[in-house]
Amino acid sequence: MSDEMKNFFGKNIHVYTRAQALEDGVLVDVSKTALEAGFKVPVALTRAVWDRFVAWTDEDTDNQTIQDEAGRLWDILSMLMFAIQRDRSEADQLIYQLAVVPRDGKSRSAKRIKLKSSIGGGDKGELVLTIMLSTED
Repeated sequence: MSDEMKNFFGKNIHVYTRAQALEDGVLVDVSKTALEAGFKVPVALTRAVWDRFVAWTDEDTDNQTIQDEAGRLWDILSMLMFAIQRDRSEADQLIYQLAVVPRDGKSRSAKRIKLKSSIGGGDKGELVLTIMLSTED
């Protein structure tokens, strides 16, 4: 950004980094599993995606159906990888669908959901990918 542009916009009032979001738990780092699924960049989920579509306890299994967090996370990542391979566009965002058993205390069968992936620059300009609800920014 040119000095003229910096002067036009002024100083940043507040900057919230990806590292801070990971530390605060706003984002959940899933890079290790993502690497196993074929991703070559760090991957994080928003807390909303984790809580609604990955988190699963023994109580959830007792009340609903047999699931586990590892399998639920794998579904999210592998379906995104499939969607990326199928899409092949240069877009920095992709909305994709998959079927997930909602964590609602009663559902036993999967429902179709939409998630959004966004690839962009991390805190140091490196490529990072974030998976979020289709309604999140």
